[in-house]
Amino acid sequence: MKAEQIFTVVNLIAIAGWLLIAILPTWKYSRYLVLSGAIPLLLAVAYLVLIVLFFGRAEGGFGSLPEVMKLFTNEWAVLAGWIHYLAFDLFVGSWEVSDSQRNGISHILVIPCLFLTFMFGPIGFLLYAAIKLFMPRKGGEDDLEAA
Repeated sequence: MKAEQIFTVVNLIAIAGWLLIAILPTWKYSRYLVLSGAIPLLLAVAYLVLIVLFFGRAEGGFGSLPEVMKLFTNEWAVLAGWIHYLAFDLFVGSWEVSDSQRNGISHILVIPCLFLTFMFGPIGFLLYAAIKLFMPRKGGEDDLEAA
């Protein structure tokens, strides 16, 4: 399979996961496929396969910014890096949805966090953390000890 084909497949899988948690967060298949971690784990397997097959074949490394830039001139390294983003961002988005459901935070407030997590990773996570910080906790003061 070519890198471009794998790129298309993993993007479609990730987008399906994002749509499920954004539009149907309480649906049993959303819980089974995304909130359980199944799709992020599937992406992690794809990442592992690419690392096993191609790690060390690209020039560059992780020791400096110029080395990283050189590493990401190899299409397989870029693809692995992209899948890394897809897996971790979807995992964080899944956590935001699960955590919001546990803490009684309206899904309407979580949707912008999901969009930002999908597009800009840490910014969406930061927005969710800010919303969670300022939302009253379900269950009152006793619930603070469990958090």
